Amino acid sequence: MRASAAERAGRVELDAAGLTDPQLRAAYAACRALHAEHGRTYFLATRLLPPARRVDIHALYGFARFADEIVDDPDGAGGGDPHTRLDALDAELAAALAGAPLPGSRPEVLAVAETARRHDLDASLFRDFMVSMRMDLTVTDYATDDELAVYVHGSAAVIGLQTLPVLGTVVPRAEAEPHAALLGVAFQITNFLRDVGEDLDRGRVYLPADELAAFGVDRELLAWSRRTGRPDPRIRRALAHLVARTRATYRRADPGIPMLEPVSRACVGAARVLYAEILDEIADAGYDVLTHRVAVPNRRRAAVALPRLGRALAARGTELARERAGRPSRG
Repeated sequence: MRASAAERAGRVELDAAGLTDPQLRAAYAACRALHAEHGRTYFLATRLLPPARRVDIHALYGFARFADEIVDDPDGAGGGDPHTRLDALDAELAAALAGAPLPGSRPEVLAVAETARRHDLDASLFRDFMVSMRMDLTVTDYATDDELAVYVHGSAAVIGLQTLPVLGTVVPRAEAEPHAALLGVAFQITNFLRDVGEDLDRGRVYLPADELAAFGVDRELLAWSRRTGRPDPRIRRALAHLVARTRATYRRADPGIPMLEPVSRACVGAARVLYAEILDEIADAGYDVLTHRVAVPNRRRAAVALPRLGRALAARGTELARERAGRPSRG
């Protein structure tokens, strides 16, 4: 049977990364499929990376997505009690990170452990991530932004820190880390603002209760608006405030993009623009995120990605020329 375009592209990435073990190749392919299906904006941006670097981003996304599915859609993740499933996933991950994967380990675990080995990722980043996943099973709202920050550190900031070694930096990594963490947080809060209605259906509110209360908003009002489909000016004002604050988080993260290796800047720049434009879509919809889910149109995704493709290819050409000349590729 003739391979699909997606399968051929996946093989190019695996070959470029030097992955030859059949089990690992299958594991990374599974992560790539998850990324393509569920992370359209991020997956598109990842296409701007050199092929060898894409596999590790797919692995990090795939593992995070599978853990998230256990929490949000247990049936879609294979069913069973989510507490038990997270415990099993945690055990698989710990063993794989230690270099001794358990028999029958999930492909997402095998791939992300290999990525952690390839880039010497700190195991504490994965432990913090699993803490936040467990919080989703017991915590349904957050009284203050400080409380939410504990969750967002593990669910988003650590993702930025995990991807940073894959992307590479032209400055000491520690200098870029705060910006990478902030960008992960900005992405996450953007998702929270877009998904208020869907999260409410799952029994959760990821917006600080005290900041909502400052505008006269509480869970009951959000639920009423979701149930009736009727907007409320108090909700609109609260979301406008939170959108403005999230834009400020993006601006604080922005200095980190020039700190990345040139071949990675187009990818992160595209993701930053496209995620921030979700905020534009929210504003254009009158902050009505309780009756429908906003999205950046495909034509706009292409308009953002295509100009950056030329810059990405130019950066790859420069890197290749330096490697052939025997000079360092960073700078």
